[in-house]
Amino acid sequence: AKDPSAVDRWTAPGYTQHSALAADGPEALRQLVGSLGEDFHYEGARVIADGDLVALHGTYHGFGPVPLVAFDIFRVDADGKLAEHWDALTPQVSETVSGRTQTDGPAEVTEPHRTAANRALVTEFAEKVLVGADYSVLTDYVSTETYHQHNPEAADGLDGFGAAAATWAEQGKNLVYKKVHRTIAEGEFVLLQSEGDFGVPVAYYDLFRVVDGKIVEHWDVIAPVPAELPHANGLF
Repeated sequence: AKDPSAVDRWTAPGYTQHSALAADGPEALRQLVGSLGEDFHYEGARVIADGDLVALHGTYHGFGPVPLVAFDIFRVDADGKLAEHWDALTPQVSETVSGRTQTDGPAEVTEPHRTAANRALVTEFAEKVLVGADYSVLTDYVSTETYHQHNPEAADGLDGFGAAAATWAEQGKNLVYKKVHRTIAEGEFVLLQSEGDFGVPVAYYDLFRVVDGKIVEHWDVIAPVPAELPHANGLF
């Protein structure tokens, strides 16, 4: 509703900002909300809650000339107020290689009892494959039968991912994961917030859907790390 007074109702006085779009504290957020244009709106796709962390996946319209696909992570304090925020945004792409959009696909958590197992699977996948770069064990974690891809430059399936990775490498953009900062899991969905390089220093937000012990779907945002931030809290 673009109501700046909502910031006072929903954020903690010590609100810590990690976004590249706003300075620290509630006042900067009030100013941001107050500056939003008439055409601004948010289109939510999915929500994942894990302890005191809540992740949102959706699209911001009216922030700029094209819609921005985003992951937002909020830490909620003991009083139920928003205490900390991280995000990553990337332009929406109208035509993707897979034919899927950057946000479509299943959204409802249907297997909450599998949260712990799925978190463990994706955590191990991140350690061995993403950070460890051992692609020989990729099929231990990712389904060879179904792998729906929402990265706009990759086709479905492991072959589609492999072809995209080869093209990126030719462009000098190797997928390098240095550190996983946060893992947020609920049911079949597991979100990783990571730091690495993709030609330039980037923040990786990777959302995986797990079914029967295998990763079957992937959404992501890869956002360059800016040279300067409007606060001293860092991007992570």
